[in-house]
Amino acid sequence: MSYAVIKTGGKQYRVQQGDVLRVELLDAEEGATVKFDQVLLHGAGESVTVGAPLVDGVTVSATVRKHGRADKIRIIKFRRRKHYKRQQGHRQHFTEVEITGINA
Repeated sequence: MSYAVIKTGGKQYRVQQGDVLRVELLDAEEGATVKFDQVLLHGAGESVTVGAPLVDGVTVSATVRKHGRADKIRIIKFRRRKHYKRQQGHRQHFTEVEITGINA
């Protein structure tokens, strides 16, 4: 089974065919096919190819399953006895993709 390490949205993910993962929001419709060309590492069996910084000729294709927003995070700043309290909430947008193939 081959695997790859891809970079998208400022983060790195180890992926195989059939994996479902949430990445930063992508500009693609649901059901569309996206290609990740920033592949940092590719492994197949015993052979491992490490890029410097990217591996040439390897792409990872995926299908967009859905877009959404993650659970709310609460940010609270508080100083006791100083009449200071700040609250803020945040919900991160994400895209859920299913890896359909690693093209070496």
